[in-house]
Amino acid sequence: MEKIIETLKAGGTILYPTDTIWGIGCDATNPEAINKIFEIKKREKNKSMIILVESAKRLEDLVDVSEMAWEIMDLSEKPVTLIYDNPKGLPKEILAEDGSIGIRLVNDLFLKKIITKLNKPLVSTSANFSGQKSPMKFSDISQEIIDSVDFVAEENHDKVSEYSGSSVIRIWNDGRIKVLRE
Repeated sequence: MEKIIETLKAGGTILYPTDTIWGIGCDATNPEAINKIFEIKKREKNKSMIILVESAKRLEDLVDVSEMAWEIMDLSEKPVTLIYDNPKGLPKEILAEDGSIGIRLVNDLFLKKIITKLNKPLVSTSANFSGQKSPMKFSDISQEIIDSVDFVAEENHDKVSEYSGSSVIRIWNDGRIKVLRE
């Protein structure tokens, strides 16, 4: 855990198990680290990434959370990423072209520990090249991706993900909702 936090605080990138699939992550407030992830994934900058938070307080510090958003998170049977308007305190590099941001409030204890110790939101994007299949287990990750990150977490290398990704739901400040991925 210490090496993960040290790497993130130094502006590095990590390969780590999330509450869904394996992900590439960095400090979501560090534009240089965010740009490194775009390079690793060979991903166009106009394709946004999501961030993970560990607490309701951190989520509320970043976005206005509607009653409907809380209900969706409470009722969802699998991890759910909500896309919010007008985030606060995040670099433009992590935002979608319309200025929105996808955020998942995690329940996974390993993830909560990382985010709490970092004391900042964590970027989470699938550990694959843009357009390729998401890695359901560590052995699905290409060696080139593994070699490109600054640190690889040792946790859960044998575990196969229960989910191929989170549900993604867009919530607008005017109350509209759209399911983008179930």
